[in-house]
Amino acid sequence: METILFRHNRPDRTVTFDEYLAAGGFQALKKALSGMSPDEVQQTVIDSGLRGRGGAGFPTGKKWSFVPRNLPGPRYLICNSDEMEPGTYKDRVLLEHNPHLLVEGMALTSYALGVEHAFIFIRRGYEQAASDLKNAIAQAHKAGFLGKGICGSGFSLELDVHLSAGRYICGEETALMNALEGVRANPRSKPPFPAVKGLWGQPTVVNNVETLSNIPAIVAHGPDWFKGLAATPEGAGTKLFCVSGHVQNPICLELPIGTPLGEIVDTHCGGMRPGSTFKACIPGGASTPYFTREHWAVPMDFDPVAKAGSRLGTGGVVVFDQTTCMVAATLNLTRFYARESCGWCTPCREGLPFVQHILEKIEAGRGDLADMDILRDHVHKLNYAFCALAPGAMGPVEGLLRLFEDEVREHITAGRCPVKG
Repeated sequence: METILFRHNRPDRTVTFDEYLAAGGFQALKKALSGMSPDEVQQTVIDSGLRGRGGAGFPTGKKWSFVPRNLPGPRYLICNSDEMEPGTYKDRVLLEHNPHLLVEGMALTSYALGVEHAFIFIRRGYEQAASDLKNAIAQAHKAGFLGKGICGSGFSLELDVHLSAGRYICGEETALMNALEGVRANPRSKPPFPAVKGLWGQPTVVNNVETLSNIPAIVAHGPDWFKGLAATPEGAGTKLFCVSGHVQNPICLELPIGTPLGEIVDTHCGGMRPGSTFKACIPGGASTPYFTREHWAVPMDFDPVAKAGSRLGTGGVVVFDQTTCMVAATLNLTRFYARESCGWCTPCREGLPFVQHILEKIEAGRGDLADMDILRDHVHKLNYAFCALAPGAMGPVEGLLRLFEDEVREHITAGRCPVKG
């Protein structure tokens, strides 16, 4: 199997700048600057079918195309590395193994967009990754891959690392821009969208670490090659899956996008722990509805996962065995989102603590069957929040009610957890 993102990796250490160069690093940037126009780079990414790896799965090249070419003033690129989704740690692994790949990907993206100043907005707890990135940026500067007149061209780029203040809401792209500007990290109203009016009122593109790290390989090898790496006809490229929970071998691994869920768990993670059987999983990070054993054959790609009733999201797979109380698991996730709400809008500020309260009642054996209808009502109503935090938080709740209704009902009628007794 061919890999893109982990191709340069060394066991238990960061790839050095010289090792990255020796393995073909920055050749894609040289290729673009010497023989491709910015529009050609952008079209190559559009043709590749790359979709954003940060959660939403929006086509990357199409997102770039929304940036107006005729507006005066600067435009900006932001790498979103504020990875605070429970169950997701792929960007940390990627950065700690090979920060040079992101630097080259951001340089290529900035060239395609006409950006001269780009930012990496990174989670506060990722001190090692931030340090590695700063070293990689300094080495790229020294070698002429950043700064003025890169590789003897007319293209210049400065790249800065910014540590987040440490709130989940900063991962929402408009709240992230507010945080970079030094104001309260609340989401902004859209439209206008960031591609037209973003950081400091200028056109801005926000992409994820994994997304940007795919760009060098796409430019180097072409869109058809990239599409051919997928395990599904409609897919494109590889995907990082970070698997945790009750599996034999929790791991972050790069696989063809569209690899079936069962293959990921049984083959690549060594199956379940001794004595455990698969009950459910979160397939794409904490804000996605559950999958069960009936989803074993679902290809882990955006459209097949959506058709099966969930979202691929970040590819953070959290596996639960037969001892897991799904009410308790859902409550745990809901507590996180209720705590991390920025409080900007009523559905999120008031709705999430109320959903938490209802789940706590059920978990404590004080629930009523009417509580199930209240939860269903909130799954619908919290979709009208200002940003995607509250609708995402309702993903596990929706999955709980759809896939584990009998377990919830028994929890209520028996006054205790049917799993734990």
